[in-house]
Amino acid sequence: MQPLSESTFLVLLALTKEPLHGYGIIKKIEEYSGGDIVLAPGTLYGILTNLQKQKLIELVTAEKESRQKKIYRLTDDGQTSFLHEYDRLKKMLTISDDILEGAKKHENVQEVQNLFSE
Repeated sequence: MQPLSESTFLVLLALTKEPLHGYGIIKKIEEYSGGDIVLAPGTLYGILTNLQKQKLIELVTAEKESRQKKIYRLTDDGQTSFLHEYDRLKKMLTISDDILEGAKKHENVQEVQNLFSE
């Protein structure tokens, strides 16, 4: 399975708790990121089209009285794909933390050695 783009991951994340329409997805991502990430509508709808083609999300309904708002939800494959990517990202962060902590320990050892060599 190929890694998901950041935007695709965020769209799947937004749909993990409940089905949403496009604007709801944009607002949920904004909320989750504290306003740091705002998806443009064109970007979002391209992602939604691709996710539908991959059968990771599905159209639940289109509300006729609300300018044809389309409501999307994760499929079982979409949930599996999201969780797989979530685990992959967690593993990458754990490895990064281990490497950075190791570098800090190495720097501390080097500093102590320098004190004794002066």
